[in-house]
Amino acid sequence: MQNSLVNADHAASASLVKQSHFFASLPTALLSDMADQFRLEEWQKGRYINPDILLTRFHILLDGQLEIKKNNPDTGREVMLDMLYPGDSFDVISLLDGQPHAVIMVPLHALKLISAPIEVMRQWLWTYPEFNRQFMPYLARKMREQEEQAASFVLYDIATRLSRVILKHINRNQTYTGSQDDAYKSHLISGLSDDMLARMVGSVRQVINKQLQHWKAQGILNKKRNQLLINDLEALQKEAKYTYERF
Repeated sequence: MQNSLVNADHAASASLVKQSHFFASLPTALLSDMADQFRLEEWQKGRYINPDILLTRFHILLDGQLEIKKNNPDTGREVMLDMLYPGDSFDVISLLDGQPHAVIMVPLHALKLISAPIEVMRQWLWTYPEFNRQFMPYLARKMREQEEQAASFVLYDIATRLSRVILKHINRNQTYTGSQDDAYKSHLISGLSDDMLARMVGSVRQVINKQLQHWKAQGILNKKRNQLLINDLEALQKEAKYTYERF
């Protein structure tokens, strides 16, 4: 398949680089020097992205949503490993171990990104304590998310897993710093199809749809195509078996 990567002809500005959690609190002078190593990129919606690029470039998402998933070619089953939003960075696994990362990357919208050579990123981690202090909490958060996802697959039923995923996306809506209307549409209302929710919780579309219809009948939420509107947040928190503030 064709790679959908399009590179811009000029470097990214410091203000764009600062949108990443890694760089948000760095000194201005250091941030300006680092920005010289970044380039602008655009990835088309729904197109194949060769995962080999993760070995050479480290990316920061500026606009759009990117699904990271794996599949079983024998069964066709898929599981979503992560959903990336503006400000998120990837791929931290290849950054840390230098090994290929066999994942499927699916742009859910036309994406705007900046990227830097991965070897430069590694050098920054060893050279600048200020950068390291930003990187480690972000890495810990991503590891914690993966731990909770793995535990949920084994320990909890579909209702609990699904409610946790929905609550997590409500949180992303609240912490988004752009237009609140746009954030609501992207992170909750129009971003989560039944197929996507199934990949997030390790299930299938029919099971997810049945659970959503059950919640709709109870008045907990409204559902229309890929749209979810939560009417009873407290009931959803109860299904998740922990409070919303955890997010």
